[in-house]
Amino acid sequence: MEFRQLECFMALCKELHFTRAAESLNMSQPSLSQQIKNLESEVGVPLFDRIGKKTALTEAGKVLLVHSQRIFHEIEQAEAALSDLNGLRRGRLSIGSLLTCISYLLPAAVFKFKHLYPQVELSVLGLRTGDIRTGLLENNLDLGIAFLPVDDEELETIPLFTEELSLAVPLDHPFSKLKEVDMKLLKDIPIVLLPKNYFLRKLIDQYCSEIGITLKPTIEITMESLIQMVSAGIGATILPIRYLTYLKNRQIATVQLIHPTPQREIGIIYRKDKYMCTATKAFIDQLTETTS
Repeated sequence: MEFRQLECFMALCKELHFTRAAESLNMSQPSLSQQIKNLESEVGVPLFDRIGKKTALTEAGKVLLVHSQRIFHEIEQAEAALSDLNGLRRGRLSIGSLLTCISYLLPAAVFKFKHLYPQVELSVLGLRTGDIRTGLLENNLDLGIAFLPVDDEELETIPLFTEELSLAVPLDHPFSKLKEVDMKLLKDIPIVLLPKNYFLRKLIDQYCSEIGITLKPTIEITMESLIQMVSAGIGATILPIRYLTYLKNRQIATVQLIHPTPQREIGIIYRKDKYMCTATKAFIDQLTETTS
């Protein structure tokens, strides 16, 4: 196998479309097709199923993909280690963060980091916890800022902080003048929540289950629209207190939940086997200083 063949293979695995994969590699589609054909000839089995206009990985392709990801991971590790050794302070740092943390947690750390390492390309993506985990394991992310704990032997964690989840209600809501509300009372009011596949929703449902109630949201909607629904009087919602404070939305009131007071733990996650360069360590230092 040749390295260029594996590059072509990885690009096609990502796009599952010959034209798009060729464009991402700045090469012609016939050239890409020939590289894949040569690679399949080398390994002796088809790597892709071509059914009409659709392209899919075969079982052999899935096996090669796993090993190819490891190969490219090791190459990137070598480049990072050599860059550190030469004191270049260049390269790229890709971070996946929970959407709620991007607004109030990351700006201060990003500003300080860019002052220390202006030549490092920094990419910050707003993602869900599951997508952050996948990005780290597939070597598309260097660091993640996500819910803890993370149950994965390949990942290491650094706790940052624990914060309360609070109730957000419209200003004309009966609870808006209260300082605190018993969580059991939420079963009797209209409420809007994240979809069930979100980690935060699962956490809320877990707290509710422990006290014997089930919330039946009027609407299930993504994070960007939750506060709009509350502001419009559709219902109440539950979100991290730091995020609600950051929003400074004058159309909603924030009320503490009690019996119990739900909490979430936020931390940094990264691959155990990933070389941690100076720039990565510096960003972690900035985050821990910001949250201490």
